[in-house]
Amino acid sequence: MQSGLIHAYLLDGQGRGTRLRWPEVEAWVPEQGKLWLHFDYTDPQARAWISGPAGLDTLVADALLTEETRPRTSGIGDGLLIALRGVNLNPESQPEDMVSIRLWAEEHRVISTRKRQLLSISDLCQQLESGRGPRTCAALVVELADLLVWRMSDTVDMFEDTIDELEDRVVTGASGGLRLDLAMLRKQTITLRRYLSPQREALARLMVEKLDWIEEADRLQLREVSDRLLRHIEDIDAVRERAAVTQEELMSRISEQLNSRMYVLSIIAAIFLPLGFLTGLLGINVGGIPGSENPRAFAVFSVLLVITVAIQLVVFRWKKWL
Repeated sequence: MQSGLIHAYLLDGQGRGTRLRWPEVEAWVPEQGKLWLHFDYTDPQARAWISGPAGLDTLVADALLTEETRPRTSGIGDGLLIALRGVNLNPESQPEDMVSIRLWAEEHRVISTRKRQLLSISDLCQQLESGRGPRTCAALVVELADLLVWRMSDTVDMFEDTIDELEDRVVTGASGGLRLDLAMLRKQTITLRRYLSPQREALARLMVEKLDWIEEADRLQLREVSDRLLRHIEDIDAVRERAAVTQEELMSRISEQLNSRMYVLSIIAAIFLPLGFLTGLLGINVGGIPGSENPRAFAVFSVLLVITVAIQLVVFRWKKWL
């Protein structure tokens, strides 16, 4: 089987990993070193091998091949079933559309599966090939979790920069498209937050698992990873709250602008209301209209209208309506 296998590494215990071909994987025994197998679970050959020759429990095999999963850690026998998520940094993708990875970790072997590419996996491969990678299976799992959290930093920083820009746009009055941008930012942070909380719980569960092949140094590193993830969650919560406050401020400014315009229109309507009444009254085509035979009647009437407007303005000023 080659098509479903993305890569296979044999760890030498010193931080370096050697790529193996499939015949070498089939001939592998624990005495050779720690083995890491990474599969595309959508490939039929990979699914067939994981379900059968891999020698996994049915529950574990189903979890590695499932389409939908949430971050979690479950101890099964002497192994760990882990599901984690990373920020989607693939081209033409949204960061909140997170990429999931499933792992089955034992003392001598780690099997991981994914559907879409995850840059943290590429980082881990580079570390192994340069001799700076993990030395044990437990360290490999911890290092992968660490890289997943580090990759989130740029996305969280991007959210903070975005909300800074949106707040500045509200202050300067450049509100074109601002409501849509705020709504999109809130949607992204809410979606990302929904996956990061269970991921922190998964890391916390991983720290307390009583397995002999997990060393104390691995648990300490996991604690650091969990603390960093908590800071990311707090930063995302802060961005979401700032977005909500900014949206409220935007709506308040829009409401003030609308009230101001309605106020001006109301003043204009109030000024022209008596003028319209007078002109309408004197414009009816019936006999007895005052001044209909007087050539100066129009000028006198116009002056009366001006005086009426002046009186209205004085009254409005006195009432503090202007």
